Formats: sequence, structure tokens, C-alpha cells
Amino acid sequence: MNQDELLRQQAKTREQRFLNLMEQEFNYPPKIAKAILTEAQDCLLGHSTTLKPGQMRVILLSRNAQHGRCLTQTVTQEVTWTVNAGKEDQEIEKQHGLAALRQTRIQRLLNEAVEQGAVATQEDLAHTLQVSVRTIKRDCATLQQQGIYLPTRGNLRGIGRGQTHKAQIVRRWLLGETYDQVAYHTRHSVTCVQRYIQTFVRTLQLHQKAFTPGEIGLALQIGIPLVKEYLAVYQQNDTPFCRQRLAEQTARLSETPLQLKRGPQ
Repeated sequence: MNQDELLRQQAKTREQRFLNLMEQEFNYPPKIAKAILTEAQDCLLGHSTTLKPGQMRVILLSRNAQHGRCLTQTVTQEVTWTVNAGKEDQEIEKQHGLAALRQTRIQRLLNEAVEQGAVATQEDLAHTLQVSVRTIKRDCATLQQQGIYLPTRGNLRGIGRGQTHKAQIVRRWLLGETYDQVAYHTRHSVTCVQRYIQTFVRTLQLHQKAFTPGEIGLALQIGIPLVKEYLAVYQQNDTPFCRQRLAEQTARLSETPLQLKRGPQ
């Protein structure tokens, strides 16, 4: 196909039809028309990132959205939620029951939302987990009675950020609990606890190498708020005993070195 034929084919695409409509009917400059097309494709078609089994995309309110405005006028954000974590969720259900599994999913979804720049309501959780809002409220009350901070839209309004379940898990381990004890007390799977602790230790390793929170988040594929939370847990519990725990865990992780990729300086 020569250049002229290629141009004629491109002129017949849906994208070009949309651009022509924006430029000719609405008098938008070509650059603005292309920007509108890109935004429209993102909103209507979603991102091209392949979803893993158990994941789904949802539209939530942006973390920076102002309160008190009509929802139709509020900025939204598309996020990927891990509704079913597979084997980990099966392990939690087997050991602790359906209620504990649902409560674990509530914590996971809320934190995934915040890490991706969004915030969820109890209605969002109820719709995704296919339960009533009353059930979600009851589960949230149970978790909060255990001292677990839940970053819902209501909790984030007008108050500082509390300590999430991931930070509480690594803190329990740092203070001497075993994997099994942490899993039992927090109703998480041992596999999940191990992963959180490994990420916590990796975070400290990169911090000691002068990586910024943004670079750490990029290297470990976690949100900057979680990076800062992990660093705060360490600073609040910087004792000889805790340093020894970290040294032992670091020695274990050194057998599987992390491949790092730093962003632009």
C-alpha cells in the first residue's frame, strides 16, 4: 500500500471521523480535537492494561475531588480493583470464614483506590462485593473497633490519614509477632502477610540508598502514600530489637535481589 492509499484508509477511520466532527462542526483546533479524542477513548474504552484474573475496572471519585459538589460535576478516576485474590482469599475464607474474607476485601479495595488516586464510598464497596450497604457498614464498624483505619471517602473528609491495615501488619511483625500470629490477629493469609513484610523491608532498603518515595513506589509498584506510611512505621519503632528483626529479614531477601529501575532524576 502506497502513501496515498494509506492516507485514504486513515481518513475513513472512526477516529478521523470524530476529529473531523470536532474541527468542522464545533470549530476546535486540530490539537484540541486530538486531545478530546484521547480523553474520550480513555473514558469509553478504558486503558489497554490487561486485567489479571479476579480484577475489574471501576470508576470512583478522584482523591482530590471537592466535597459538597453534585456527583455529576465531580472529577472521577478509573482504577483497577482486585476483587478476588485467588489462593490468598481462599486461604482466608478457610481459616477465618466468609465475614473475615469480606472484611479483608474491603480493606484491599479501599487501599487500592487510594493508591491509584481515587477514593471509594460504602456504596461503591457494596455494589462491587454484591452485598447490602448495611453489611458494609457493619463490617467497617467491626474493623474500626479493631483499630484498623479505613480510607473511605467519609473518613478522609476533613481529617488526617490514619494507619492502614498494611502498616498495622508490618508494625505487629516488627514488634515481634510471627507470620502466623500476625495472620491470626489481622485475619489475613500468611502469604499476604509475608508479601507486605517483604515490601516493607524493600522499601527501607531503597530509602537507605537515598531513593525518593516516588522512586520507591515506581520500583516496588506501590503507591507513594503507602511508601510514606511504611517509613513512618519504621521511624516510630526504631529500636535495637526492631533493627535486628529487619537485619534478619534483609539477609533472607538478599538471596533474591530486586531488579531496580530508577526514573529520571
